[in-house]
Amino acid sequence: MTHLPQTVQSWGKPGFEQAFKREIEALDAAELPLQQGLARSSHVADQPFHAMLIDAREAPGVLCIKAGIFYGGTIAGCSCADDPTPIDVQTEYCVLQLDIDRTSGEARVALLDD
Repeated sequence: MTHLPQTVQSWGKPGFEQAFKREIEALDAAELPLQQGLARSSHVADQPFHAMLIDAREAPGVLCIKAGIFYGGTIAGCSCADDPTPIDVQTEYCVLQLDIDRTSGEARVALLDD
């Protein structure tokens, strides 16, 4: 389960957006549904990703955050010694919905079709 306690603690305070970005960008990419969000490539690249806060609101017991994620993807070749396919990183983008429990900081993360 993904935990974002600093995001919860900073809710309603100056610096909320920076705290959210810092905390989500520190996560391992495998904790987010980035693979399912690929549109131009076949595998998530092993490089940092960047988050953009789109919307944040409070609902009973949870923070509802909509975020855009910019990340890299690669098109896998056959990995043969004579494979002419260059390993090129494509820019990918997806939108995630994060519902963060206000008490525990546990976050449910879902890929949106936006």
